[in-house]
Amino acid sequence: MPLGDDCHAWKKKTTDVKDQYDFKEILGTGAFSEVVLAEEKRTQKLVAIKCIPKKALEGKENSIENEIAVLHKVSGGELFDRILEKGFYTERDASKLIQQILDAVKYLHDMGIVHRDLKPENLLYYSMDEDSKIMISDFGLSKIEGSGSVMSTACGTPGYVAPEVLAQKPYSKAVDCWSIGVIAYILLCGYPPFYDENDAKLFEQILKAEYEFDSPYWDDISDSAKDFIVHLMEKDPNIRYTCDQALQHPWIAGDTALDKNIHESVSAQIKKNFAKSKWKQAFNATAVVRHMRRLQLGTSSEGPNATLPSPCRTHLLEDGEACCEGGCSQNVDGGADPLSNCTYRCHPTSRV
Repeated sequence: MPLGDDCHAWKKKTTDVKDQYDFKEILGTGAFSEVVLAEEKRTQKLVAIKCIPKKALEGKENSIENEIAVLHKVSGGELFDRILEKGFYTERDASKLIQQILDAVKYLHDMGIVHRDLKPENLLYYSMDEDSKIMISDFGLSKIEGSGSVMSTACGTPGYVAPEVLAQKPYSKAVDCWSIGVIAYILLCGYPPFYDENDAKLFEQILKAEYEFDSPYWDDISDSAKDFIVHLMEKDPNIRYTCDQALQHPWIAGDTALDKNIHESVSAQIKKNFAKSKWKQAFNATAVVRHMRRLQLGTSSEGPNATLPSPCRTHLLEDGEACCEGGCSQNVDGGADPLSNCTYRCHPTSRV
């Protein structure tokens, strides 16, 4: 549901939500909530209801309203799964997907919202229809720019975070544009631009923006597509393309995206490279960065094979505290409060 004049219209306040909805099965659980499939009694519409028990936030009652958020049910599946199911997939298909993502992120940025965790796993199809729109999900790490604090917390997902995030410098909405560049790279070859079993070396690659268009996987990809990615995966955030600029690039707005079938190569690489759970984990990178410094980017006395602890998944609380599964606790610079319960559909801003 896009934000508008009535941005809190999604809130449902009632004495007992079960008076309005028949609860069915549990769709998923988190550290502080569970999402349940439910049917609205009046309309027989299926919805997903996120339930947050007060006892889970004992002592933090002031940080969360007494509400149950009713979310749109997204039934079309994940982006990668849809690509794997296709028998025919081209650059032009990837271009259209990226255009939808750019349209949606431009809308968020125009509203002052930075997602901070854009990745393929957070891109879901609204329905099983062939022409279904993509939806952006998981706003748990999102942040409203200019909301009283500078964004500097190292958070996101390994492999998708921008260099300035890992450098722990103050950053802006440009971090989302970097992530879109990474997603575009993956959609065209099926593997990530940055990878190393040694976590310190992985982050060193990202900090230096070191990536290549490897042969033979990129041999059949247009120069225009590569140019598009280079402008988004620009190390300097001041030079990096904005969503507006990216939407005007010939690979998106023109006809330079090729129609050659690249499904066999891309799907094989997706199956090979995205079985690793590391790429699906959100994390608070503060502890990782500190440890990386101690390792001096992999050149410490521990030797060239020294590795960092696996990035720990984080659960963002309403007041901005992140609890990590590894037992650490870090302060995060605050999520976009009501947005963590929302899912946004990708569409041009003219349709909002």
